[in-house]
Amino acid sequence: MIRGNILNVFTGEVYPAEITIKSGIITCVKKIEGDFDGIIIPGLIDAHIHIESSMLTPSFFAKAVVPHGTTAVVTDPHEIANVWGLDGINFMLNDAEKVPLRLSFTAPSCVPATEFETSGADIGPDEIDILLEKEEIVALGEMMNFPGVINGDPQVMAKIASAKRHRKPVDGHAPLLSDGELCSYVSAGISTDHECSSLEEALEKRELGMKIMVREGSSAKNLEDLISAGGDFLVSDDKHPQDLLEGHLDYIVKKAIKLGMDPVEAIKMVTINPAEHYSLNMGAISLGRVADFILIDNLTSFNVKKVFIGGELVAENKSALFDASHQDQSNSIALEKLEPSDFRIQASGNEAIVRVINVSDGQIITSESEARIQIINQDLVPDTSLDVLKISVIERHGKSIAFKNKEGSADRESLNNNNNNNNNRLENLSNLCTAFVKGFDIKEGAFASSVAHDSHNVIVIGTDNQYMSQAVNTLIENKGGLVAISKNGKKSLKLPIAGLMVDDDVEIVSSKLQELHNMALEMGCSLESPFMTMSFLALLVIPQLKISDKGLFDVSKFEFVDVIKKIIN
Repeated sequence: MIRGNILNVFTGEVYPAEITIKSGIITCVKKIEGDFDGIIIPGLIDAHIHIESSMLTPSFFAKAVVPHGTTAVVTDPHEIANVWGLDGINFMLNDAEKVPLRLSFTAPSCVPATEFETSGADIGPDEIDILLEKEEIVALGEMMNFPGVINGDPQVMAKIASAKRHRKPVDGHAPLLSDGELCSYVSAGISTDHECSSLEEALEKRELGMKIMVREGSSAKNLEDLISAGGDFLVSDDKHPQDLLEGHLDYIVKKAIKLGMDPVEAIKMVTINPAEHYSLNMGAISLGRVADFILIDNLTSFNVKKVFIGGELVAENKSALFDASHQDQSNSIALEKLEPSDFRIQASGNEAIVRVINVSDGQIITSESEARIQIINQDLVPDTSLDVLKISVIERHGKSIAFKNKEGSADRESLNNNNNNNNNRLENLSNLCTAFVKGFDIKEGAFASSVAHDSHNVIVIGTDNQYMSQAVNTLIENKGGLVAISKNGKKSLKLPIAGLMVDDDVEIVSSKLQELHNMALEMGCSLESPFMTMSFLALLVIPQLKISDKGLFDVSKFEFVDVIKKIIN
Protein backbone atom coordinates (compact mmCIF):
# COMPACT_ATOMS: atom_id res chain seq x y z
CA MET A 1 0.00 0.00 0.00
CA ILE A 2 1.34 3.42 -0.99
CA ARG A 3 -0.04 6.81 0.02
CA GLY A 4 0.61 10.22 -1.52
CA ASN A 5 -0.63 12.91 -3.85
CA ILE A 6 -1.42 11.30 -7.20
CA LEU A 7 -1.99 12.72 -10.66
CA ASN A 8 -5.08 11.40 -12.38
CA VAL A 9 -4.18 11.54 -16.09
CA PHE A 10 -7.82 11.09 -17.07
CA THR A 11 -9.10 14.19 -15.26
CA GLY A 12 -5.90 16.20 -14.75
CA GLU A 13 -6.58 16.39 -10.99
CA VAL A 14 -4.00 16.01 -8.23
CA TYR A 15 -5.29 14.68 -4.88
CA PRO A 16 -4.20 12.53 -1.91
CA ALA A 17 -4.88 8.84 -2.43
CA GLU A 18 -4.13 5.37 -1.16
CA ILE A 19 -2.91 2.86 -3.76
CA THR A 20 -3.41 -0.83 -3.04
CA ILE A 21 -1.25 -3.29 -4.99
CA LYS A 22 -1.42 -7.08 -5.35
CA SER A 23 1.05 -9.10 -7.43
CA GLY A 24 2.26 -5.94 -9.14
CA ILE A 25 -1.24 -4.82 -10.20
CA ILE A 26 -3.20 -1.86 -8.84
CA THR A 27 -6.32 -3.21 -7.15
CA CYS A 28 -7.66 -0.05 -5.52
CA VAL A 29 -7.13 3.71 -5.66
CA LYS A 30 -9.00 5.54 -2.87
CA LYS A 31 -9.09 9.25 -2.14
CA ILE A 32 -7.94 10.08 1.37
CA GLU A 33 -7.14 13.09 3.53
CA GLY A 34 -3.54 13.99 4.20
CA ASP A 35 -0.58 16.24 3.57
CA PHE A 36 2.13 14.61 1.45
CA ASP A 37 5.34 15.79 -0.20
CA GLY A 38 5.66 15.42 -3.95
CA ILE A 39 3.32 13.94 -6.55
CA ILE A 40 2.98 10.35 -7.70
CA ILE A 41 2.49 10.09 -11.48
CA PRO A 42 2.43 7.10 -13.84
CA GLY A 43 5.79 5.73 -14.96
CA LEU A 44 7.13 7.36 -18.12
CA ILE A 45 6.86 5.53 -21.46
CA ASP A 46 9.07 6.30 -24.47
CA ALA A 47 6.86 5.47 -27.45
CA HIS A 48 9.71 5.41 -29.94
CA ILE A 49 13.38 4.70 -29.35
CA HIS A 50 16.19 2.63 -30.80
CA ILE A 51 18.07 1.31 -27.78
CA GLU A 52 21.08 0.44 -29.92
CA SER A 53 21.70 4.15 -30.49
CA SER A 54 22.47 4.52 -26.79
CA MET A 55 25.38 2.13 -27.46
CA LEU A 56 24.18 0.16 -24.44
CA THR A 57 22.63 -3.30 -24.29
CA PRO A 58 18.97 -3.30 -23.12
CA SER A 59 19.85 -4.21 -19.54
CA PHE A 60 22.50 -1.50 -19.20
CA PHE A 61 20.16 0.94 -20.94
CA ALA A 62 17.55 0.10 -18.30
CA LYS A 63 20.05 0.79 -15.54
CA ALA A 64 20.66 4.22 -17.12
CA VAL A 65 17.07 5.38 -17.73
CA VAL A 66 14.95 3.85 -14.95
CA PRO A 67 16.39 6.25 -12.32
CA HIS A 68 15.08 9.09 -14.52
CA GLY A 69 11.52 7.79 -14.28
CA THR A 70 11.33 5.69 -17.44
CA THR A 71 9.45 2.50 -16.62
CA ALA A 72 8.67 1.32 -20.16
CA VAL A 73 9.80 1.83 -23.74
CA VAL A 74 8.54 0.83 -27.16
CA THR A 75 11.74 0.11 -29.05
CA ASP A 76 12.34 -0.68 -32.70
CA PRO A 77 15.32 -3.10 -32.92
CA HIS A 78 15.91 -2.50 -36.61
CA GLU A 79 19.51 -1.44 -35.98
CA ILE A 80 20.65 -4.82 -34.69
CA ALA A 81 18.21 -6.57 -37.05
CA ASN A 82 20.07 -5.05 -39.99
CA VAL A 83 23.25 -6.67 -38.66
CA TRP A 84 22.08 -9.99 -37.16
CA GLY A 85 18.50 -10.38 -38.37
CA LEU A 86 16.14 -12.40 -36.17
CA ASP A 87 19.06 -13.49 -33.99
CA GLY A 88 19.65 -9.84 -33.16
CA ILE A 89 16.01 -9.30 -32.19
CA ASN A 90 16.09 -12.40 -29.99
CA PHE A 91 19.24 -11.08 -28.33
CA MET A 92 17.38 -7.88 -27.43
CA LEU A 93 14.32 -9.80 -26.17
CA ASN A 94 16.39 -12.11 -23.99
CA ASP A 95 18.52 -9.37 -22.47
CA ALA A 96 15.41 -7.28 -21.75
CA GLU A 97 14.00 -10.04 -19.55
CA LYS A 98 16.81 -9.55 -17.02
CA VAL A 99 15.79 -6.08 -15.83
CA PRO A 100 12.60 -4.51 -14.40
CA LEU A 101 12.22 -1.95 -17.21
CA ARG A 102 9.26 -3.01 -19.36
CA LEU A 103 10.47 -3.30 -22.94
CA SER A 104 7.98 -3.68 -25.76
CA PHE A 105 9.24 -4.08 -29.31
CA THR A 106 8.09 -3.32 -32.81
CA ALA A 107 8.75 -5.68 -35.72
CA PRO A 108 11.37 -4.00 -37.96
CA SER A 109 9.59 -3.24 -41.22
CA CYS A 110 12.60 -2.29 -43.32
CA VAL A 111 15.46 -4.77 -43.10
CA PRO A 112 17.18 -3.73 -45.25
CA ALA A 113 15.87 -0.17 -45.30
CA THR A 114 16.28 -0.02 -49.09
CA GLU A 115 17.59 -2.15 -51.93
CA PHE A 116 20.31 0.43 -52.55
CA GLU A 117 22.60 -0.70 -49.72
CA THR A 118 24.07 -3.95 -48.40
CA SER A 119 22.57 -5.09 -45.12
CA GLY A 120 23.55 -7.96 -42.87
CA ALA A 121 20.09 -9.54 -43.00
CA ASP A 122 16.73 -9.58 -44.77
CA ILE A 123 13.42 -9.76 -42.89
CA GLY A 124 10.49 -10.43 -45.20
CA PRO A 125 6.70 -10.66 -44.72
CA ASP A 126 6.84 -14.23 -43.38
CA GLU A 127 9.31 -13.28 -40.65
CA ILE A 128 7.23 -10.18 -39.82
CA ASP A 129 4.14 -12.35 -39.41
CA ILE A 130 6.00 -14.61 -36.96
CA LEU A 131 7.29 -11.65 -34.99
CA LEU A 132 3.86 -10.02 -34.73
CA GLU A 133 2.50 -13.15 -33.07
CA LYS A 134 4.73 -12.46 -30.07
CA GLU A 135 3.18 -10.65 -27.13
CA GLU A 136 6.30 -8.49 -26.74
CA ILE A 137 5.93 -7.19 -30.31
CA VAL A 138 3.28 -4.46 -30.12
CA ALA A 139 3.42 -2.89 -33.60
CA LEU A 140 4.98 -2.94 -37.04
CA GLY A 141 8.05 -0.72 -36.79
CA GLU A 142 8.48 2.56 -38.62
CA MET A 143 7.69 2.13 -42.31
CA MET A 144 10.62 4.00 -43.82
CA ASN A 145 9.98 2.73 -47.33
CA PHE A 146 7.36 5.36 -48.08
CA PRO A 147 7.86 5.03 -51.87
CA GLY A 148 7.01 1.34 -51.47
CA VAL A 149 3.81 2.22 -49.60
CA ILE A 150 2.79 4.87 -52.12
CA ASN A 151 3.47 2.59 -55.09
CA GLY A 152 1.89 -0.48 -53.50
CA ASP A 153 5.03 -2.64 -53.34
CA PRO A 154 3.77 -6.20 -52.66
CA GLN A 155 6.36 -6.94 -49.95
CA VAL A 156 5.66 -3.69 -48.14
CA MET A 157 1.90 -4.07 -48.34
CA ALA A 158 2.13 -7.68 -47.11
CA LYS A 159 3.90 -6.47 -43.95
CA ILE A 160 1.23 -3.83 -43.33
CA ALA A 161 -1.51 -6.40 -43.94
CA SER A 162 0.11 -8.68 -41.37
CA ALA A 163 -0.02 -5.92 -38.74
CA LYS A 164 -3.69 -5.36 -39.49
CA ARG A 165 -4.43 -9.08 -39.12
CA HIS A 166 -2.76 -9.06 -35.72
CA ARG A 167 -4.61 -5.83 -34.81
CA LYS A 168 -1.39 -4.00 -34.12
CA PRO A 169 -0.62 -0.44 -35.27
CA VAL A 170 1.86 0.53 -37.97
CA ASP A 171 4.41 3.21 -37.11
CA GLY A 172 5.34 5.71 -39.77
CA HIS A 173 8.43 7.47 -41.03
CA ALA A 174 7.68 10.02 -43.74
CA PRO A 175 10.00 13.06 -43.66
CA LEU A 176 8.73 15.98 -45.76
CA LEU A 177 6.02 13.84 -47.38
CA SER A 178 3.05 16.03 -48.35
CA ASP A 179 -0.13 16.41 -50.42
CA GLY A 180 -1.28 13.42 -52.45
CA GLU A 181 1.68 11.22 -51.58
CA LEU A 182 1.07 11.78 -47.89
CA CYS A 183 -2.61 10.90 -48.34
CA SER A 184 -1.65 7.63 -50.03
CA TYR A 185 0.80 6.84 -47.25
CA VAL A 186 -1.69 7.51 -44.43
CA SER A 187 -4.54 5.70 -46.16
CA ALA A 188 -2.43 2.51 -46.22
CA GLY A 189 -2.88 2.38 -42.45
CA ILE A 190 0.14 4.25 -41.12
CA SER A 191 -0.77 5.64 -37.70
CA THR A 192 2.20 7.70 -36.41
CA ASP A 193 5.07 9.87 -37.56
CA HIS A 194 8.20 11.03 -35.70
CA GLU A 195 10.00 12.74 -38.59
CA CYS A 196 8.26 16.14 -38.63
CA SER A 197 10.80 18.94 -38.74
CA SER A 198 8.51 21.95 -39.22
CA LEU A 199 5.25 23.26 -37.80
CA GLU A 200 3.56 23.10 -41.21
CA GLU A 201 4.55 19.47 -41.72
CA ALA A 202 3.23 18.43 -38.31
CA LEU A 203 -0.07 20.25 -38.79
CA GLU A 204 -0.67 18.69 -42.21
CA LYS A 205 -0.09 15.21 -40.83
CA ARG A 206 -2.29 15.84 -37.78
CA GLU A 207 -5.09 17.03 -40.07
CA LEU A 208 -4.96 13.63 -41.80
CA GLY A 209 -5.29 11.82 -38.49
CA MET A 210 -1.69 10.83 -37.91
CA LYS A 211 -0.49 10.75 -34.31
CA ILE A 212 2.56 12.97 -34.03
CA MET A 213 5.60 11.88 -32.07
CA VAL A 214 7.42 15.05 -31.07
CA ARG A 215 11.06 14.05 -31.08
CA GLU A 216 13.87 15.42 -28.95
CA GLY A 217 16.88 13.16 -29.40
CA SER A 218 20.64 13.57 -29.47
CA SER A 219 20.90 14.36 -33.18
CA ALA A 220 17.37 15.35 -34.22
CA LYS A 221 15.79 17.96 -31.94
CA ASN A 222 12.31 19.04 -33.04
CA LEU A 223 10.52 19.93 -29.80
CA GLU A 224 11.00 23.69 -30.01
CA ASP A 225 9.85 23.85 -33.65
CA LEU A 226 6.79 21.63 -33.14
CA ILE A 227 5.51 22.52 -29.69
CA SER A 228 2.82 24.89 -30.98
CA ALA A 229 1.50 22.17 -33.33
CA GLY A 230 0.58 19.91 -30.46
CA GLY A 231 1.15 16.19 -30.61
CA ASP A 232 0.42 12.83 -29.08
CA PHE A 233 3.76 11.57 -27.81
CA LEU A 234 7.09 12.95 -26.61
CA VAL A 235 9.83 10.58 -27.79
CA SER A 236 13.60 10.39 -27.92
CA ASP A 237 14.16 8.15 -30.99
CA ASP A 238 17.96 8.13 -30.60
CA LYS A 239 19.86 9.08 -27.44
CA HIS A 240 23.59 9.02 -26.90
CA PRO A 241 24.97 7.90 -23.51
CA GLN A 242 26.17 11.40 -22.61
CA ASP A 243 22.65 12.73 -22.97
CA LEU A 244 21.23 9.87 -20.91
CA LEU A 245 23.34 11.04 -17.99
CA GLU A 246 21.37 14.32 -18.10
CA GLY A 247 18.07 12.51 -18.34
CA HIS A 248 15.70 10.68 -20.63
CA LEU A 249 11.99 11.41 -20.83
CA ASP A 250 12.17 13.49 -17.66
CA TYR A 251 14.54 15.83 -19.50
CA ILE A 252 12.17 16.11 -22.47
CA VAL A 253 9.14 16.74 -20.25
CA LYS A 254 11.04 19.45 -18.36
CA LYS A 255 11.98 21.15 -21.62
CA ALA A 256 8.41 20.95 -22.92
CA ILE A 257 7.12 22.57 -19.72
CA LYS A 258 9.76 25.33 -19.95
CA LEU A 259 8.65 25.99 -23.53
CA GLY A 260 5.11 26.55 -22.32
CA MET A 261 3.42 23.15 -22.62
CA ASP A 262 0.84 22.38 -19.94
CA PRO A 263 2.54 19.95 -17.50
CA VAL A 264 -0.40 17.53 -17.42
CA GLU A 265 -0.52 17.40 -21.23
CA ALA A 266 3.22 16.76 -21.35
CA ILE A 267 2.87 13.92 -18.84
CA LYS A 268 -0.01 12.38 -20.81
CA MET A 269 2.24 12.32 -23.88
CA VAL A 270 4.63 9.98 -22.05
CA THR A 271 2.09 7.92 -20.08
CA ILE A 272 -1.51 7.28 -21.04
CA ASN A 273 -1.19 8.26 -24.72
CA PRO A 274 1.45 5.67 -25.67
CA ALA A 275 -0.17 3.08 -23.38
CA GLU A 276 -3.52 3.45 -25.16
CA HIS A 277 -2.00 3.49 -28.65
CA TYR A 278 0.07 0.32 -28.16
CA SER A 279 -2.48 -1.46 -25.93
CA LEU A 280 -0.13 -1.50 -22.93
CA ASN A 281 -1.61 -2.16 -19.51
CA MET A 282 0.06 0.86 -17.94
CA GLY A 283 0.18 4.64 -18.25
CA ALA A 284 -2.25 5.53 -15.46
CA ILE A 285 -2.69 5.03 -11.72
CA SER A 286 -5.93 3.13 -12.07
CA LEU A 287 -7.49 -0.24 -11.31
CA GLY A 288 -6.18 -3.28 -13.14
CA ARG A 289 -3.09 -1.59 -14.53
CA VAL A 290 0.46 -2.46 -13.57
CA ALA A 291 1.75 -0.56 -10.57
CA ASP A 292 4.37 1.47 -12.41
CA PHE A 293 4.68 5.00 -11.07
CA ILE A 294 7.21 7.59 -10.02
CA LEU A 295 7.46 10.20 -7.29
CA ILE A 296 8.36 13.70 -8.48
CA ASP A 297 8.80 16.87 -6.46
CA ASN A 298 6.22 18.91 -8.41
CA LEU A 299 4.74 19.43 -11.87
CA THR A 300 7.02 22.34 -12.71
CA SER A 301 10.59 21.34 -11.87
CA PHE A 302 9.76 17.64 -12.47
CA ASN A 303 12.60 16.08 -10.50
CA VAL A 304 12.29 12.29 -10.11
CA LYS A 305 12.75 11.09 -6.51
CA LYS A 306 11.65 7.43 -6.58
CA VAL A 307 10.68 4.89 -9.24
CA PHE A 308 8.37 1.90 -8.76
CA ILE A 309 7.81 -0.91 -11.27
CA GLY A 310 5.24 -3.55 -10.38
CA GLY A 311 4.89 -1.86 -7.01
CA GLU A 312 8.56 -2.47 -6.17
CA LEU A 313 11.03 0.33 -5.55
CA VAL A 314 13.61 -0.03 -8.36
CA ALA A 315 15.39 3.34 -8.27
CA GLU A 316 15.88 6.14 -5.80
CA ASN A 317 17.82 9.42 -5.84
CA LYS A 318 19.00 8.85 -9.44
CA SER A 319 20.42 5.38 -8.69
CA ALA A 320 19.17 2.02 -9.94
CA LEU A 321 18.53 -0.63 -7.31
CA PHE A 322 19.15 -3.52 -9.73
CA ASP A 323 22.07 -4.86 -11.78
CA ALA A 324 22.49 -5.30 -15.52
CA SER A 325 23.86 -8.42 -17.21
CA HIS A 326 26.97 -9.05 -19.30
CA GLN A 327 26.78 -10.74 -22.69
CA ASP A 328 28.85 -13.00 -24.90
CA GLN A 329 30.48 -11.06 -27.72
CA SER A 330 31.20 -12.06 -31.29
CA ASN A 331 32.87 -10.13 -34.10
CA SER A 332 30.49 -8.71 -36.70
CA ILE A 333 33.06 -6.81 -38.78
CA ALA A 334 33.73 -9.06 -41.79
CA LEU A 335 36.22 -6.66 -43.33
CA GLU A 336 39.93 -6.88 -44.12
CA LYS A 337 42.26 -3.98 -43.50
CA LEU A 338 42.36 -1.19 -46.06
CA GLU A 339 45.01 0.75 -47.92
CA PRO A 340 44.98 4.52 -48.54
CA SER A 341 44.54 3.82 -52.25
CA ASP A 342 41.17 2.21 -51.53
CA PHE A 343 39.77 5.70 -50.88
CA ARG A 344 40.88 7.22 -54.18
CA ILE A 345 38.26 8.80 -56.43
CA GLN A 346 39.95 8.41 -59.78
CA ALA A 347 39.58 11.13 -62.40
CA SER A 348 41.68 12.77 -65.10
CA GLY A 349 42.06 16.52 -65.52
CA ASN A 350 43.04 19.36 -63.22
CA GLU A 351 39.83 20.13 -61.29
CA ALA A 352 36.29 18.85 -60.91
CA ILE A 353 32.86 20.11 -59.85
CA VAL A 354 31.53 17.56 -57.37
CA ARG A 355 28.33 16.95 -55.45
CA VAL A 356 28.66 17.57 -51.71
CA ILE A 357 26.50 16.31 -48.82
CA ASN A 358 25.72 19.27 -46.53
CA VAL A 359 25.02 18.54 -42.86
CA SER A 360 23.35 20.79 -40.27
CA ASP A 361 23.88 20.52 -36.54
CA GLY A 362 20.90 19.01 -34.74
CA GLN A 363 19.24 17.69 -37.92
CA ILE A 364 19.43 14.40 -39.81
CA ILE A 365 18.04 15.94 -43.02
CA THR A 366 20.87 16.94 -45.37
CA SER A 367 21.05 19.14 -48.45
CA GLU A 368 23.14 19.09 -51.61
CA SER A 369 25.70 21.62 -52.77
CA GLU A 370 28.64 21.55 -55.12
CA ALA A 371 32.33 22.37 -54.83
CA ARG A 372 35.25 22.88 -57.15
CA ILE A 373 38.19 20.75 -56.01
CA GLN A 374 41.58 19.71 -57.31
CA ILE A 375 42.62 16.46 -58.98
CA ILE A 376 46.10 15.41 -57.85
CA ASN A 377 47.71 12.25 -59.25
CA GLN A 378 44.33 11.32 -60.76
CA ASP A 379 42.64 11.46 -57.34
CA LEU A 380 40.01 13.95 -56.23
CA VAL A 381 41.31 15.43 -52.98
CA PRO A 382 39.48 17.06 -50.05
CA ASP A 383 39.75 20.81 -49.48
CA THR A 384 39.78 21.68 -45.77
CA SER A 385 39.72 25.41 -46.59
CA LEU A 386 36.24 24.85 -48.05
CA ASP A 387 35.32 22.29 -45.37
CA VAL A 388 34.92 19.71 -48.16
CA LEU A 389 36.05 16.33 -46.80
CA LYS A 390 35.97 12.79 -48.12
CA ILE A 391 33.32 10.38 -46.86
CA SER A 392 33.26 6.64 -47.53
CA VAL A 393 30.93 3.77 -46.69
CA ILE A 394 32.36 0.24 -46.74
CA GLU A 395 30.24 -2.93 -46.62
CA ARG A 396 31.14 -4.81 -43.43
CA HIS A 397 28.76 -7.80 -43.35
CA GLY A 398 30.76 -10.01 -45.72
CA LYS A 399 28.07 -10.03 -48.40
CA SER A 400 30.34 -8.66 -51.16
CA ILE A 401 32.70 -11.58 -50.70
CA ALA A 402 29.99 -13.76 -52.29
CA PHE A 403 31.33 -12.52 -55.63
CA LYS A 404 34.43 -14.70 -55.18
CA ASN A 405 34.70 -17.70 -57.48
CA LYS A 406 36.01 -21.12 -56.48
CA GLU A 407 39.64 -20.06 -57.00
CA GLY A 408 39.13 -17.05 -54.71
CA SER A 409 39.43 -14.45 -57.45
CA ALA A 410 36.69 -11.96 -58.21
CA ASP A 411 34.47 -10.85 -61.05
CA ARG A 412 35.35 -7.14 -61.06
CA GLU A 413 32.49 -6.24 -63.43
CA SER A 414 29.98 -7.72 -60.99
CA LEU A 415 31.57 -5.78 -58.14
CA ASN A 416 31.16 -2.51 -60.03
CA ASN A 417 27.40 -2.72 -60.42
CA ASN A 418 25.40 0.17 -58.93
CA ASN A 419 28.57 2.18 -58.33
CA ASN A 420 29.71 5.28 -60.17
CA ASN A 421 32.70 4.88 -62.42
CA ASN A 422 34.20 7.68 -60.33
CA ASN A 423 34.63 5.25 -57.42
CA ASN A 424 36.92 2.30 -57.00
CA ARG A 425 36.56 -1.08 -55.29
CA LEU A 426 38.54 -2.61 -52.47
CA GLU A 427 41.05 -5.34 -53.15
CA ASN A 428 39.38 -7.41 -50.42
CA LEU A 429 36.15 -7.35 -52.45
CA SER A 430 33.93 -5.32 -50.09
CA ASN A 431 31.72 -2.67 -51.65
CA LEU A 432 32.99 0.86 -51.10
CA CYS A 433 31.75 4.27 -52.18
CA THR A 434 33.62 7.54 -51.63
CA ALA A 435 32.11 11.01 -52.02
CA PHE A 436 32.30 14.43 -50.33
CA VAL A 437 30.72 16.02 -47.25
CA LYS A 438 30.59 19.52 -45.76
CA GLY A 439 29.79 20.57 -42.20
CA PHE A 440 32.28 18.63 -40.06
CA ASP A 441 35.11 21.16 -40.50
CA ILE A 442 37.87 18.71 -39.56
CA LYS A 443 41.20 20.39 -40.23
CA GLU A 444 43.30 17.24 -40.07
CA GLY A 445 42.44 13.60 -39.32
CA ALA A 446 39.47 11.24 -39.66
CA PHE A 447 36.41 9.80 -37.89
CA ALA A 448 35.23 6.19 -38.42
CA SER A 449 32.25 4.25 -37.08
CA SER A 450 30.50 0.89 -37.44
CA VAL A 451 27.25 2.69 -36.51
CA ALA A 452 25.75 3.90 -39.79
CA HIS A 453 21.98 3.81 -40.04
CA ASP A 454 20.34 1.59 -41.03
CA SER A 455 22.52 -1.11 -42.57
CA HIS A 456 25.42 -0.24 -40.27
CA ASN A 457 28.25 -0.57 -42.69
CA VAL A 458 31.50 1.16 -41.80
CA ILE A 459 31.45 4.92 -42.39
CA VAL A 460 34.49 7.20 -42.34
CA ILE A 461 35.10 10.92 -42.89
CA GLY A 462 38.59 12.33 -43.30
CA THR A 463 40.95 14.95 -44.63
CA ASP A 464 43.02 12.46 -46.64
CA ASN A 465 43.18 8.81 -47.71
CA GLN A 466 45.92 7.93 -45.19
CA TYR A 467 43.96 9.03 -42.15
CA MET A 468 40.80 7.35 -43.45
CA SER A 469 42.51 3.97 -43.82
CA GLN A 470 44.12 4.27 -40.38
CA ALA A 471 40.78 5.07 -38.76
CA VAL A 472 39.00 2.15 -40.43
CA ASN A 473 41.81 -0.29 -39.64
CA THR A 474 41.67 0.70 -35.97
CA LEU A 475 37.92 0.11 -35.99
CA ILE A 476 38.47 -3.36 -37.51
CA GLU A 477 40.97 -4.18 -34.75
CA ASN A 478 38.41 -3.04 -32.15
CA LYS A 479 35.70 -5.29 -33.66
CA GLY A 480 33.46 -2.26 -34.11
CA GLY A 481 32.82 1.08 -32.49
CA LEU A 482 33.91 4.69 -32.96
CA VAL A 483 37.36 6.03 -33.77
CA ALA A 484 38.93 9.49 -34.07
CA ILE A 485 42.49 9.88 -35.31
CA SER A 486 44.77 12.85 -35.98
CA LYS A 487 48.44 13.83 -35.70
CA ASN A 488 47.86 14.12 -31.93
CA GLY A 489 46.92 10.43 -31.58
CA LYS A 490 43.68 8.46 -31.57
CA LYS A 491 40.72 7.73 -29.33
CA SER A 492 38.30 4.80 -29.51
CA LEU A 493 35.04 3.54 -28.08
CA LYS A 494 34.79 -0.21 -28.61
CA LEU A 495 31.31 -1.57 -29.46
CA PRO A 496 31.87 -5.33 -29.82
CA ILE A 497 28.19 -6.36 -29.71
CA ALA A 498 27.04 -6.21 -33.34
CA GLY A 499 29.37 -3.24 -33.79
CA LEU A 500 26.60 -1.21 -32.11
CA MET A 501 26.64 -1.79 -28.34
CA VAL A 502 28.72 -2.60 -25.30
CA ASP A 503 27.69 -4.13 -21.98
CA ASP A 504 29.00 -1.44 -19.69
CA ASP A 505 27.66 1.30 -17.43
CA VAL A 506 26.49 4.48 -19.10
CA GLU A 507 29.01 6.55 -17.12
CA ILE A 508 31.95 4.60 -18.58
CA VAL A 509 30.60 4.66 -22.13
CA SER A 510 29.79 8.35 -21.82
CA SER A 511 33.29 9.13 -20.58
CA LYS A 512 34.88 7.42 -23.58
CA LEU A 513 32.47 9.14 -25.94
CA GLN A 514 33.29 12.48 -24.34
CA GLU A 515 36.97 11.84 -25.02
CA LEU A 516 36.08 11.30 -28.67
CA HIS A 517 34.01 14.49 -28.77
CA ASN A 518 36.84 16.44 -27.13
CA MET A 519 39.25 15.15 -29.74
CA ALA A 520 36.76 16.01 -32.50
CA LEU A 521 36.64 19.56 -31.16
CA GLU A 522 40.44 19.73 -31.18
CA MET A 523 40.31 18.61 -34.82
CA GLY A 524 38.06 21.56 -35.64
CA CYS A 525 34.62 19.93 -35.53
CA SER A 526 32.02 21.90 -33.56
CA LEU A 527 29.00 19.63 -34.15
CA GLU A 528 27.24 18.74 -30.90
CA SER A 529 27.08 15.00 -31.71
CA PRO A 530 29.50 14.46 -34.61
CA PHE A 531 29.44 10.66 -34.57
CA MET A 532 25.66 10.47 -34.42
CA THR A 533 25.41 13.07 -37.20
CA MET A 534 27.83 11.00 -39.28
CA SER A 535 25.85 7.81 -38.63
CA PHE A 536 22.76 9.25 -40.32
CA LEU A 537 24.58 10.14 -43.54
CA ALA A 538 24.10 6.53 -44.66
CA LEU A 539 20.33 6.62 -44.04
CA LEU A 540 18.88 6.55 -47.54
CA VAL A 541 15.30 7.27 -46.47
CA ILE A 542 15.99 10.74 -45.05
CA PRO A 543 16.38 13.56 -47.60
CA GLN A 544 18.27 14.73 -49.43
CA LEU A 545 21.75 13.53 -50.38
CA LYS A 546 23.09 10.41 -48.63
CA ILE A 547 25.65 7.66 -49.25
CA SER A 548 25.72 3.85 -49.09
CA ASP A 549 28.31 1.22 -49.88
CA LYS A 550 26.85 1.10 -53.38
CA GLY A 551 26.89 4.78 -54.28
CA LEU A 552 25.92 8.41 -53.68
CA PHE A 553 22.13 8.58 -53.34
CA ASP A 554 19.56 11.31 -54.04
CA VAL A 555 16.63 10.52 -51.71
CA SER A 556 14.19 12.88 -53.44
CA LYS A 557 14.77 11.08 -56.75
CA PHE A 558 15.33 7.72 -54.98
CA GLU A 559 18.24 6.93 -57.27
CA PHE A 560 22.03 6.98 -57.41
CA VAL A 561 23.79 10.08 -58.72
CA ASP A 562 27.37 10.72 -59.85
CA VAL A 563 29.88 12.19 -57.44
CA ILE A 564 31.49 14.18 -60.25
CA LYS A 565 29.30 16.66 -62.08
CA LYS A 566 31.98 18.09 -64.38
CA ILE A 567 35.70 17.64 -65.12
CA ILE A 568 37.72 20.80 -65.75
CA ASN A 569 40.93 20.33 -67.76
